[in-house]
Amino acid sequence: MNKSNRTVVDVRMPEEFLGGNYPGSINIPLYEIQERVEEIKLLNQPVILCCASGVRSKQAILMLKNFGVACEDGGSWMDLN
Repeated sequence: MNKSNRTVVDVRMPEEFLGGNYPGSINIPLYEIQERVEEIKLLNQPVILCCASGVRSKQAILMLKNFGVACEDGGSWMDLN
């Protein structure tokens, strides 16, 4: 996948995101995913979701797929290439 065309959404808490994040990623905490679905649908897809360990990103994927958003699990933000 072309790095310039992908959108990385980090679902960690804002404080975690500020402590370090994938360059160019967007912070949308897990608890805001459902209320921001329309905004997420406008992003380049598939949306790559990441967090600290991959647990929250998996939860976000389940939510977003129910709304028809093409997304993939990036796991930990530190493991994204």
